[in-house]
Amino acid sequence: MKRIRVIDSHTAGEPTRVVVEGGPDLGSGPMGERLIRFRDGFDPFRSAVVNEPRGSDTLVGALLCEPCRSDCAAGVIFFNNVGYLGMCGHGAIGVVSTLAHLGRIEPGRHRLETPAGAIAAGLQPSGEVVIENVASFRWAKGVALDLEGYGRLTGDVAWGGNWFFLSEDHGLRLSPENTGRLLDCTWKIRRELRKRRITGRDRREIDHIALFAPPQRTDADARNFVLCPGGSYDRSPCGTGTSAKVACLVADGRFGQGRTWRQESIIGSLFEATVRLHRGRIVPSIKGSAFVTAESTLLLDPRDPMRMGLKSAASP
Repeated sequence: MKRIRVIDSHTAGEPTRVVVEGGPDLGSGPMGERLIRFRDGFDPFRSAVVNEPRGSDTLVGALLCEPCRSDCAAGVIFFNNVGYLGMCGHGAIGVVSTLAHLGRIEPGRHRLETPAGAIAAGLQPSGEVVIENVASFRWAKGVALDLEGYGRLTGDVAWGGNWFFLSEDHGLRLSPENTGRLLDCTWKIRRELRKRRITGRDRREIDHIALFAPPQRTDADARNFVLCPGGSYDRSPCGTGTSAKVACLVADGRFGQGRTWRQESIIGSLFEATVRLHRGRIVPSIKGSAFVTAESTLLLDPRDPMRMGLKSAASP
């Protein structure tokens, strides 16, 4: 019987499952190299942790690793129902809160090593977490797409730790009651980007789609709906998506140092974003809270034909 110790949390409504014991031995070296070993040699483990019947399409996993860098409190590899993530904002906040729950860190400034690079993480006495993300930037502005059933819309391509297409002129209502149509539209955007071979830098696939609209909360600047790579939508305001958003705002001269962008999610939860401009780079910080919801041991019974999880049907 294989046993995997995990701690579950949610960040602004979006779940994270941190693997603290029982994960695969990925050896040493940078997180990017270990992600490749994970993907190539242990992908069934990923599926077993986050896919049904133990998980769901919404769940993001995080494998804790010994860091390669001496200045990091932990290394982490993020994964979901269909693959792996270079970085995950809500997941990083969940990891920091989980490390605090385990007594491994105390309030103060820490660093996490991710496949996208090392990030700073500030744990406040209140329990709130501030993640200083990787440098973010806009790759392309005003990309026009013609979608069946939706007409023409435009958006920017930007990097915030993952690749995003971000659009404001979609004309859709961003509310939980409209998620069916929002999912249909964002899937069509992703398919059209793939069809037209529109990518990020180094031909990287744009696997996150974010729609923006005016907020419903009086203390927010915008509301968003984010399609995740595995076909679910982000319940949180999306840390990497908010990073990509503020990078576009800075590029347009609409945002800068000393200001705060308050990003509302589709369910009404909130992240606060600020930026630091350093040597021509845009370095976003995301503030949010995570709450531990469970301490569990996953059991992989060798008699169970579904012990390694059900393959997700999500596909662009």
